[in-house]
Amino acid sequence: MKSITTSLAVGIVLLFNSFNAIAADYVPDDYIWTSQSKNSSESMPCGGHDVGMNVWVENGDILFYVSRSGMFDENNTLLKAGRFRICLSPNPFEKGREDFKQILCLNDGAVYIKSNTAEICLWADVFTSAIYTEITSKENVDATLSYETWRYKDRPVTKDECQQCSYKWVLPSDCTTYQDSIQVNGKKLAFWHKNREKTVFDFTVSREHLDSIKSELYNPIGGLRFGGEVNAPDFSFIGTSDGVYESTDYRSWNFKAQDLRKSTITINLYDGDTAPFIPSAKESRKRSAQWWHAYWQRSYIIADGEAKNIVRNYELFRYMLGCNAYGEWPTKFNGGLFTFDPIFVDDKTPFTPDYRRWGGGTMTAQNQRLVYWGMLKSGDTDMMIAQFDTYLRMLPAAVKRSQYYWGHDGASFTEQLENFGLPNPAEYGKHADGSDYGTERNAWLEYLWDTSLEFCSMILYAHEYSNLDITKYEPLLRECLLFFDEHYQYLAKQRGAKALNGDGKLVLYPSSGCETYKMTYNASSTIAALKTVLDQCERYDSDMNRIKEDSTGLNYDDCIIDYNLKNRIPDIPIHVISGDSCIAPAVVWERIQNVESPQLYPVFPWRIYGLGRPDLNIARNTYTNDPHVIEMRSSKGWKQDNIWAACLGITVEAKQLTTEKFADGPFRFPAFWDQGFDWAPDCNRGGSAMIGLQEMLLQEAPDGSLLLFPAWPKEWDASFRLNATDGRVVEAEIKKAPSNLPPKGEAMISYVVKKDGKILDKK
Repeated sequence: MKSITTSLAVGIVLLFNSFNAIAADYVPDDYIWTSQSKNSSESMPCGGHDVGMNVWVENGDILFYVSRSGMFDENNTLLKAGRFRICLSPNPFEKGREDFKQILCLNDGAVYIKSNTAEICLWADVFTSAIYTEITSKENVDATLSYETWRYKDRPVTKDECQQCSYKWVLPSDCTTYQDSIQVNGKKLAFWHKNREKTVFDFTVSREHLDSIKSELYNPIGGLRFGGEVNAPDFSFIGTSDGVYESTDYRSWNFKAQDLRKSTITINLYDGDTAPFIPSAKESRKRSAQWWHAYWQRSYIIADGEAKNIVRNYELFRYMLGCNAYGEWPTKFNGGLFTFDPIFVDDKTPFTPDYRRWGGGTMTAQNQRLVYWGMLKSGDTDMMIAQFDTYLRMLPAAVKRSQYYWGHDGASFTEQLENFGLPNPAEYGKHADGSDYGTERNAWLEYLWDTSLEFCSMILYAHEYSNLDITKYEPLLRECLLFFDEHYQYLAKQRGAKALNGDGKLVLYPSSGCETYKMTYNASSTIAALKTVLDQCERYDSDMNRIKEDSTGLNYDDCIIDYNLKNRIPDIPIHVISGDSCIAPAVVWERIQNVESPQLYPVFPWRIYGLGRPDLNIARNTYTNDPHVIEMRSSKGWKQDNIWAACLGITVEAKQLTTEKFADGPFRFPAFWDQGFDWAPDCNRGGSAMIGLQEMLLQEAPDGSLLLFPAWPKEWDASFRLNATDGRVVEAEIKKAPSNLPPKGEAMISYVVKKDGKILDKK
């Protein structure tokens, strides 16, 4: 058994007593409202599989938006499926009733709306893209069901609105969100959106000078058809009506039922021409609830006192992530599946509910990665597959870019990446004739290639944590690493006679320290990325028994990459600040463009420095001494200072920043955080907060030794179940020592480490 260290940051008393404080079965608390909401900004999330709903009760009406992962239109806007409204008469949810409750039952993955005489339950099936709404009443009621959509007509996309799609500021004059097709057939309503064959994909290909290889590129949106079918067996169609909700006009398709006691409405969402089979409501409710029960057993964090609100919001955010557990497309950093009317986020955006900043099919990878890192410790590696597969689908386009523009191999993944693998056409910038068409002409994004390595690292960690079969991702790992070797030797040969420097190392110029340090020479974030991912690949190849020994020594012929590349990676640059050695952002740089601190990326995500690792003082000096790091420190949005503080054992700062990160958002649901740098609810704020909280509780040294509560305040009682490498599940508890036990003010820890249900260690 690898060793366990109990906090390098605070004094700990380890009690060798029986482990009995941690619950074998964890049941999360319900989240409850006892009054109705004012508008959609006061909605509650509900979902499953790849479906998200915003549910709220307004003036006695039950309303919910429906979103599904991957509903990208011609412009790459992520469209909502629409809004649904249910009204009962006599109304058991009349505004002002004292018996009103709206409950998010996390353990069932369902929302219940209740009064003394009626209940409406909503949930999404975890294994299909289906939604169920059950109405139950003790008294006979009449009911109206309405499907409301603003896409009942073509809607021009205005210049101010263009952030919702991929065109951004290069918006064509005829850019339009085209109307949906909506048909009623008896007690059913079908709605769908069919993309034109010509889309923003075609525009992007031409703008980026790739027309000659267009047929070889991946195009997921041309001709895409998506929508759904509503089945309301107890209802009859009574016609359409028009209205306005907040800043958007809509048309409503209305159905009526009389003298109901019980009724079930289903919404079956799908791609293509045929609605797939979905289970009965009874079967779906049972199997979906069972999945959510098991989901909460994978991991949990419990705390009292000052930390109670933090861990509640951690849990609510993890629920939101679970709503896209098995989508084809990953959870979007800029709102996920739970955006609402944008006028409530920013009064300068009186647009349709389809609006969000930073696009629908566009992925800002620097932000997106933070949504997924926390899933390793939470035990949710199966939910990471959507993100991994997205990169795999884009891989051929990334390789063809390199071959076409520069004539070498390797995958060129840029920042501000479209879901078809090419740079966003607006962020791509303007290129003079004959210039390097492969490089973005963008002050923030130019020469920023290395974010894809974080997802490569996640893939390798997913194998280390849960033994996920990652064989199909091996080409992605190889091509992402190969790009840096090939491209920087290519660039060096453009400048002079030699491909490497005098020490036989790559010259990473021009490179980029995130979006902040620009035109850098040997950015530390890129060097750390290459070193770490190469080491991970070597561990993986060793685990797969691919590194053989023969008469000539070790043979690496069957491995992911030629590990001679390790010898060509330069050292992480170090400089001196106030007499102390610190990690430098790069050897040199031309300008600072943004507000990131890439000099701390060697701490996280790359874990070259940190607790239990060499030269911890250098990383701590960087955190405390570097004036740029200090100036840029914040808990806003995607900021990572809380993570770095935790990884470095700086408990006071970790506590403060994580508390700020996990503070209630400005909207009614606490985990609907403000837009930060992006859009609301800000999922990369939730992700960075999640990572930081986990790091405060559990870290690992390079040899796999566990560090318990390494940056946890000793005055906070807490317990957790989190996951570690090699399939280990760690359960631990920290409590303040009773006053009759010395030393006063210290803490007591109990823990158990399991693998495959068997106890490896226990104290």
